[in-house]
Amino acid sequence: MMEPAVSERNARWRNYVVALAITGFIFFTAFYASNYFNEKRIADIRAAQDDISTDILSIETQFDLLQERSCDDIAENTVLPSALSSLGGQLSYMEVQNPDAPEVIRLKRLYSLLEIKDYLLMKQVAAKCKLKPIFVLYFYSNEGDCADCKKQGYVLTALAQKYPQIRIYSFDYNLEVSALQTLINTENIGSELPALSINGKVRYGLHMIPDIEGIVPQLLTMEPATSTETQ
Repeated sequence: MMEPAVSERNARWRNYVVALAITGFIFFTAFYASNYFNEKRIADIRAAQDDISTDILSIETQFDLLQERSCDDIAENTVLPSALSSLGGQLSYMEVQNPDAPEVIRLKRLYSLLEIKDYLLMKQVAAKCKLKPIFVLYFYSNEGDCADCKKQGYVLTALAQKYPQIRIYSFDYNLEVSALQTLINTENIGSELPALSINGKVRYGLHMIPDIEGIVPQLLTMEPATSTETQ
């Protein structure tokens, strides 16, 4: 009389063991996959870091060379913006993929310093050579407190494609870089984001391309890029 009950109990135990084994297999597979992809992402970031470090050295060398050039060789649309833009595009992708990664934050700090260096250098060049470049400083936040920051970034990307001569610099407002905080103070940037400093005048909130063209009529005198130039 006891054998069916014992058999049923053993069957239940087998089911428990099988269920436990399956659960353990799924857990360890997911754990392994998560570790694998995290390690791969970090490896990709480190590889990009090596490439960007080389780009940074190249751009810094261009800074030194530009300081030695005469005004006859310099225009508002020198080669530096395209180099910085390419570097910024790489960092933007990395920032979307893993914004809190220490490697990404470190590279953002370096890139911010490069942007500030380019901005200050070109202001000196503009004064020396009587040029009138258009400077746009864009301040954003990734901390979820800026609903329009992503949209503003897309608008400025499109603006740069339309008018390659414009010099757009983007900064994470909350990035802990002393030079960046000094720039924020000297440009009188408040905490409302997104914020744009256009040729020294600060504006807050989302601004579309027609808005910026209205703020800087000089843009309308520039020849927009052709489709082949923006590809």
